[in-house]
Amino acid sequence: MVKKVLTWGGIAFLVFFIAYRPDSAADVFQSLGSTVGDIARGFGDFFTGLLA
Repeated sequence: MVKKVLTWGGIAFLVFFIAYRPDSAADVFQSLGSTVGDIARGFGDFFTGLLA
């Protein structure tokens, strides 16, 4: 029950955030995407160094 409430609350917050602050939402998602890219690049560098 708690998981369902938190899930729907999170979805509602995302919709509200995107609807009322689209520029800030875009910045947050761009930052998250950049972070995921950095992590992937780090794993790639690690495995390249491991196999080289």
